Amino acid sequence: MTLLEVPARLEPCLPGTLEPEVADLAAALSSAAGKLEGRLHPVTAASLADLVRVMNCYYSNLIEGHKTRPRDIELALQERYLEGEEKRNLQLEAVAHIKIQRRIDRMHAEGNLPDPVSDTFIRWLHEEFYRNLPPRMRRIEKQGRSLTIVPGEYRSRPAEDVSVGRHQPPSSIHVHDFMAYFTEHYALAPMGKAMRIVSIAAAHHRFNFIHPFPDGNGRVSRLLSHAMALHSGIGAHGLWSISRGLARGLEGPTDYMRMMDYADMPRQGDLDGRGGLSLKALNGFIAWFLKVSLDQIEFMQDLFAFDSLATRLRRYSEQKAWGTEGFTLLETALIRGEIPRGDVPRITGRKERSARLLLSSLTADGILASDTPKGPVSIRFPATAAETLFPNLFP
Repeated sequence: MTLLEVPARLEPCLPGTLEPEVADLAAALSSAAGKLEGRLHPVTAASLADLVRVMNCYYSNLIEGHKTRPRDIELALQERYLEGEEKRNLQLEAVAHIKIQRRIDRMHAEGNLPDPVSDTFIRWLHEEFYRNLPPRMRRIEKQGRSLTIVPGEYRSRPAEDVSVGRHQPPSSIHVHDFMAYFTEHYALAPMGKAMRIVSIAAAHHRFNFIHPFPDGNGRVSRLLSHAMALHSGIGAHGLWSISRGLARGLEGPTDYMRMMDYADMPRQGDLDGRGGLSLKALNGFIAWFLKVSLDQIEFMQDLFAFDSLATRLRRYSEQKAWGTEGFTLLETALIRGEIPRGDVPRITGRKERSARLLLSSLTADGILASDTPKGPVSIRFPATAAETLFPNLFP
């Protein structure tokens, strides 16, 4: 067996000692995520998490070269599809992604999210994504070969061997051995808080380095990073997205692929660690990944700051001609989380019929909604309102 086919080729999986910059970034991420988590009422935060899932999906698709408008994603979530097979397929792809992330977020909230790097969970991510796609979308053309994707199944046949740019992942017959090594070395339970955060970045690269599935590895790795962030205590209830950061980079959208390629670098001499890959490159990738994550959390903190969000809600209310009363209702929902329908006349100062008409206008817009026809209303954040309420969230 050549060195390329030995699982220890992944080493170093983690830096033995954290560099000061990396340790500082891990601490800053933990602090910033805690502040973001407590920024808003839990009901409002849950509504925002719905919008963030659309954002995460949008940018994850963008990384794959698939441009699906946020509005089209939202329509697909309502089972309203565009004409044309290609557009519909992109919508179905988006819905599959969002459903998985919603399940991950719910498992975390309920306290039963397993260790994300477990073999069972990784296979589940892939299986759930492809299980929700029609059979025609499981058929791919890969490097001159036609393959049928089996949801949740690793590469296992020579026909599924691939090359990714200049990188040569392990051959299919050794993928299971590499993934066993991966799950053993990135298990979160034995790690301290800082190393758990660092492992999100390291595992993201090493997973893609293995390229265990015939297709869908990029999507799975970003969902895996999302789950690891939640499990490591920096997920902030799903209020930020690593995909947006990876798609935009720090200097530009080519950063992600450039840094992934950099981390593929083999060891550069005796002073560059003891594994098959470069320790210096791994540390560089980790620092970049954590900077991107911190940048996204701080961006969300600014967007979700109460004063600035309230100002944008006022602007949105003015655009819709709801007047001061409409803004007052939105601001109250922002603060309280939920408003009983019977309280609307008192909050707005309108008579019952007028208040009912105003509420009907806000719910028709989607900015307010309830889980039941007569239940309390809470603020929601439809993609159509994102441009006003959350500038720069999407391009």
